[in-house]
Amino acid sequence: MSAAYISAVQTHLPGAAIVFDHFHVVKLMNEKLSALRRDLFRDANDSAVQKVLKGTRWLLLKNPENLNEEKDEAVRLEEALKLNQPLATGYYLKEELRQFWNQPSKATARSFLTSWCERAISSGIKQLITMANTLQSLTYGLLNHYDHPISTGPLEGTNNKIKTLQRQHYGIRDREYFDLLIYSMHRMKYALTG
Repeated sequence: MSAAYISAVQTHLPGAAIVFDHFHVVKLMNEKLSALRRDLFRDANDSAVQKVLKGTRWLLLKNPENLNEEKDEAVRLEEALKLNQPLATGYYLKEELRQFWNQPSKATARSFLTSWCERAISSGIKQLITMANTLQSLTYGLLNHYDHPISTGPLEGTNNKIKTLQRQHYGIRDREYFDLLIYSMHRMKYALTG
């Protein structure tokens, strides 16, 4: 979603429709939420508030359906959200943003996004305002998802496998051999050892 990438695509592929993948949008929102939590923790004068906020980063970033009941993660998250209104606002807006890709049509997605951005801006929270401004400037790429419902998920997974392969075979100087490893990657099975 960077301006340089968008410019490069528009220059070299002028007829291409730019679609922003939901993974990257949610990742950006998670970064904003982490920054908000960090700022709230730093600004908290009460050690009890800091104690509740400490260790909640991953709870805030997890999808609610993935919270571990055995570790009381939902209870800890709820406690942190009750204690801090800006954090609760950021968290619930993050969860609501995930619903953008489930809208029945492009028109409802547009009104959903407009409404979300208005609420984020009216919250007065710096990180949410920044996120809303970003989404407003990139609305065309978000709405293009409804014309071209594609995901970069498989590509991201392949890139992660190649990065893992590079780490495992650090020091390979034969580029042709490394290319063969990449081509044969789909047949490899990773086993846990220990």
